[in-house]
Amino acid sequence: MEQLQKDKEIKINGILRFPRLDTVLMVEEFIKKYDGEYKKRSLWENLPKKTMYQTFCVIIDYLLYSRKISIDSEGKIGWIYYPDSANFYFKRKELGRRK
Repeated sequence: MEQLQKDKEIKINGILRFPRLDTVLMVEEFIKKYDGEYKKRSLWENLPKKTMYQTFCVIIDYLLYSRKISIDSEGKIGWIYYPDSANFYFKRKELGRRK
């Protein structure tokens, strides 16, 4: 448990620039629009506004951690967070687990 807290502190202390909310939202919208078309580096190069690569990596790490994006075997980034459709399927009883 202590080691886990130290690892988190190292990750947070190692970040030089934290992204602003508008930058995070811009990256989210760009990934939604171009779902599965770009790899990480080319996604960063084609963003509408230029950001530092380290800041971009922090945003990608956050989106992966929050399970909003995924990276396929080719390295392409796709948007996977669709709460409305997930709720639709969650409410269907015939799709639930059987005990």
